[in-house]
Amino acid sequence: MEDLTGRRLVVVTGASSGIGRAAAVDLARRGDQVVLVGRDPARLQAAGSQVRDASGLAPELFRADFAVLDDVRRLAEKLRAAYDQIDVLVNNAGAIVLQPVTTVDGFELSIQANHLAPFLLTNLLRDRVGRMVVTASGAHRSGALDPSDLNLPLRRYRALTAYGTSKQANILFTAEAARRWSDVHAHCFHPGVVRTRFGNESRLVAAGMRLLPFRSPEKGAETLLWLVNSDPARLRDGAYYYNRRLRRPLRKAADPQLADRLWAASAKAVGLDG
Repeated sequence: MEDLTGRRLVVVTGASSGIGRAAAVDLARRGDQVVLVGRDPARLQAAGSQVRDASGLAPELFRADFAVLDDVRRLAEKLRAAYDQIDVLVNNAGAIVLQPVTTVDGFELSIQANHLAPFLLTNLLRDRVGRMVVTASGAHRSGALDPSDLNLPLRRYRALTAYGTSKQANILFTAEAARRWSDVHAHCFHPGVVRTRFGNESRLVAAGMRLLPFRSPEKGAETLLWLVNSDPARLRDGAYYYNRRLRRPLRKAADPQLADRLWAASAKAVGLDG
């Protein structure tokens, strides 16, 4: 692996905790200029302090709530004003939503925060980005994506199905971005089961997750960092990785026609031309 760190600008969403923060600290320590995006101001400030302590330089911090698409649009405007080039955009922000929630934009929260918001952000920054890395998940197995009805999970809500559907969308988005944008390297990955804030609001979910083989955020960030730091010529654009190895997702997350339909539906949902 060729280590490309030390001379790039890297924007990390979901950087205030978990693997996003772990990745930001590692990249900053190696010499990259890291930009942190997060929702919670206090956690974002704490992450910024950790990055500063690791690298000696204070990172730029941008607050945005991906449950509000206007926040994403404002974030894109600020990033465009601040940076002429973004070498790497890490679309890592995401959440498991335990109860059915409809956002102010009219979408089920999981599909908006985990897919529509990063889809919009990436499209708005498309001419500035050289590489995109997306945090997907093996949970795409439980996905039931229907591009003609992005709010389908609300009909009979199950948290893991809604989450899996958004992760299925992440994988399809990555593949379709690579197909449409030949000048942007796009990759996605499964971080494993990482000990994060997911499920903190539910005793039942938290108890169940304690039975799983957890990884630390640092361990979960390893494939993310590997994708960010590897020579893109040694990777497959649009592909899905796990444990630094190329993996094939389930067929429903590897269907090019479904990916094309999702792109069109997502563009319409967020008000883009397509």
